[in-house]
Amino acid sequence: MANLDLAGVRKSFGANTILHGIDLAIEDGEFIVFVGPSGCGKSTLLRAICGLDEVDSGDIHIGGRRMNGVPPAERGLAMVFQSYALYPHMTVRENMAFALTLANRPQADIDAAVMKAAQALRIEPLLGRRPKELSGGQRQRVAIGRAIVRQPSVFLFDEPLSNLDAALRVQMRIELARLHRDLATTMIYVTHDQVEAMTLADRIVVFNGGRIEQVGPPLQLYHEPDNLFVAGFLGAPAMNFLSGEVRDSDGRQAAIALAGGRALLQVVLASAPARGQKVTVGIRPEHLLADTAGGIPATVFAVEHLGDGAYLYATVAGSGEQVIMRADPEMTWSAGQVLALGAVPGRIHVFGEDGQRLKPA
Repeated sequence: MANLDLAGVRKSFGANTILHGIDLAIEDGEFIVFVGPSGCGKSTLLRAICGLDEVDSGDIHIGGRRMNGVPPAERGLAMVFQSYALYPHMTVRENMAFALTLANRPQADIDAAVMKAAQALRIEPLLGRRPKELSGGQRQRVAIGRAIVRQPSVFLFDEPLSNLDAALRVQMRIELARLHRDLATTMIYVTHDQVEAMTLADRIVVFNGGRIEQVGPPLQLYHEPDNLFVAGFLGAPAMNFLSGEVRDSDGRQAAIALAGGRALLQVVLASAPARGQKVTVGIRPEHLLADTAGGIPATVFAVEHLGDGAYLYATVAGSGEQVIMRADPEMTWSAGQVLALGAVPGRIHVFGEDGQRLKPA
């Protein structure tokens, strides 16, 4: 196991700067998830950590050792890619043992390491098969097992579940969480799937345009996003955003006009914006309430029934903005229904003109 420290890491390809000075400390044994949209730099940073791409500037320390210029094979890492990259002519046992065989490890040690990894991944019955005889989920387990036998100080995963169907992804998420608990090894996992990020991570690192937007435990980022980007990226369905204007403010309490001035929202902030300032109000779908006295008028235009819940899609009167509300599935909902929307107290987010979240009192 090992901790990682990244300081001022920059990387460009030609005139395109991909990483803009990344600073990040990862503790020994943590499960860290890099998440963000395509092209945000998360995979590039993973490749820099393992040495496949050299950084232009900055330092990478693993276990207290500076790794700049150190070949990938000497960094004590193991990487699992989206592609399984198994040798088709080898059995599962031979694929998992390959790195140790190249290192001329004693056969008894190789056999013991392969069996231990196979038991951890529950693939002992597959050891004699070849990749073409395996399902996608089984191949991914073998690829992970091949990494485990090397006993790395850090595991690096680059979207390893992207090629699996929905049911297998759920199963493999559970397996990866169990594996991390059993191995207690530092893991860094790259994904664009926020469900994977929320369910696997000890801490999530949200990337945007080659910069880190926020780092923290999943529920902290979900309930206390630093800015509009993080608030909108985490959550499915995404947070609702409504345009507003401060009508009155005493420095802590603000009255915000929504829906073209047809509704007033009272919020208490650590430092409320001045009268006339434009703000964005964010409310998650599960925190919207229907038929609230004095609420925001909205008309339902679509309903999704999911069995254990329902989602209402509505257009806000006055502004034309659209919102999504999680609703009681036992009630009757229909397109054309008019609602007066409110919000769960304490679950309203206010963002300033710069996109940063204004802290509540």
